[in-house]
Amino acid sequence: MLTTRFCETFGVEHPIVQGGMQWVGRAELVAAVANAGALGFLTALTQPTPEALVKEIERCRGLTDKPFGVNLTILPSINPPPYDEYRRAIIESGIKVVETAGFNPQEHLPEFAAHGVRVLHKCTSVRHAVKAEEIGVDGVSIDGFECAGHPGEDDVPGLILIPAATQRLTVPVIASGGFTDGRGLVAALALGAEGVNMGTRFLCTQEAPVHQRVKDQIVANSELDTELIFRPLRNTARVASNTVSRKVVEILHEGGQFPDVRDLVAGARGRRVFAEGDLEAGIWSAGLAQGLINDVPTVAEAVARIVAEAEELIAGRLTDALRR
Repeated sequence: MLTTRFCETFGVEHPIVQGGMQWVGRAELVAAVANAGALGFLTALTQPTPEALVKEIERCRGLTDKPFGVNLTILPSINPPPYDEYRRAIIESGIKVVETAGFNPQEHLPEFAAHGVRVLHKCTSVRHAVKAEEIGVDGVSIDGFECAGHPGEDDVPGLILIPAATQRLTVPVIASGGFTDGRGLVAALALGAEGVNMGTRFLCTQEAPVHQRVKDQIVANSELDTELIFRPLRNTARVASNTVSRKVVEILHEGGQFPDVRDLVAGARGRRVFAEGDLEAGIWSAGLAQGLINDVPTVAEAVARIVAEAEELIAGRLTDALRR
């Protein structure tokens, strides 16, 4: 069995993670990931209130008896969500693994630690990963430039970022950005990571709670079909290429500011894409990994295939290639 220190630390069978995804990290997907032996995260802020999060945790527990976690993304805001209440809901629900992302999670760590909650923090740079270890997280997910969502502003791809991070850290590191299959998992392990985090691959599974047209579009897309929006604002995000995302790039490239694109990038519009399948309703996240995705399997099929391919590569094909 392919197991790593990450599996032992976070209590899962396979070194595969389904990180938090806004509007997508819901019980049906997360439970399927857990049942497949990987680590899935409900997305706290997909739920409108902490009370709703508690109910979603209960719903997930009704679908799996295996470990799963909750993602808590912390973003600077004029009117921030009640993060302390979400944290309390997570703890009181008995969740033992949390993925943090966005802003520095330091203020939340003491209470998580006091209740035996392990924290995996998502970073986009080595300096942030080192800081995360210093403040006491239990693991780091390092996002390369290939990833969907926010890849940071350094533009460092995983081939460099992963070993640059793992040679500086002592906690388990999960590689994120561009991973879809066993080849990627083996590559991540070779680069020093102890597992992979996949978003776009899990988005394109049967259990993902998004419209079938979104999944079909991911299969149809290539690695060239994404846009980097908000670059001039130093808040880069990688999303699927469509008329809306291309318009956002155009407006900002010509000197526009965030108020000029606010309506185009509204979260409600992106939610419509997932719920209704209107691919031009708004922006929606997708990584370069979509160029490697050719089907819409069940989560169990996807995880089993990745593990089997990785084990085959490690046991035979790499050795055979070196002998030729």
